[in-house]
Order: sequence, then structure tokens, then C-alpha cells
Amino acid sequence: MKKFQIVIDAKDPARLVKFWTQALGYVPEAPPKGFSSWEDWRKKIGLRDEELTAGTDSIVDPDDKGPRIWFHVVPESKTCKNRLHFDLGVSGGFGVPMNIRRERVEAEAARLMQIGATRLETLEQAGLEHYAVAMADPEDNEFDIN
Repeated sequence: MKKFQIVIDAKDPARLVKFWTQALGYVPEAPPKGFSSWEDWRKKIGLRDEELTAGTDSIVDPDDKGPRIWFHVVPESKTCKNRLHFDLGVSGGFGVPMNIRRERVEAEAARLMQIGATRLETLEQAGLEHYAVAMADPEDNEFDIN
């Protein structure tokens, strides 16, 4: 299996690090061995001053099962709909009764709104055995909870 990372453009990487560590149960990534900070490492590899960011701009799964997520600093804000988004599975899936799945999704939506997410819409349709909530992170990147 090939290792990969997910890269998300961000105006304020520190803000997204804070949100997504809490949303996913990830942790801020420690600087490379031999460096006391990410700033020291960035300077050592020769990044220009305008490319330097303060603090950690990446998060990792503490169990090393999920991909690394890097919040790449860019000067512009998000301007259009994501072509890729996260689906956070919290409901337990189709083996769980719909009323319990709905409660779990709503509880997670409420928790994430408390840490900076915005609720966009409820995704349900009569006759369809599916319930989800579309949300946006603090920089308006869309994601779903199902």
C-alpha cells in the first residue's frame, strides 16, 4: 500500500489544525527529528520568508492508520465548491436503526459547530435509508457527517 497525504489549501493553517485535530481525533505533527520546531526545519530546507508559517501546519493519526493532513498556506480564500471532501462516519452504518443514526449524526454536528463548523444542510430524502448533515470547516471547506 502506498502512503499518501491529503493537502488542503488554507489561509490560516493553525486555525484548521486546531479544528481538524478536534474533529478527527488527530494530533499536531511533531517537527522532524533533530529540530525543535517546524520553523527551524523550514528555514533549514531553504524556504523563503513568505513561505514560512508559524507553528504546526500538519496533523497525523496518533495510531498511524489514517493519512497525514497538511494545511498548505495560500494567500487567497476559498472561492468555489470543493471537488473532494471528507465524510465523517459516526452513525454506525446501515445495521443501526435510523432513529439512532440520526441522533448520532446530530450530536456530532452539534459538537463540531461548537468548535467552529457551520451547518450547511440536512441530507435526507423520503424513502431513502440515508441521513447526513453537510457542514463547512472554519475556512468553508465542505464535509459531511453520516
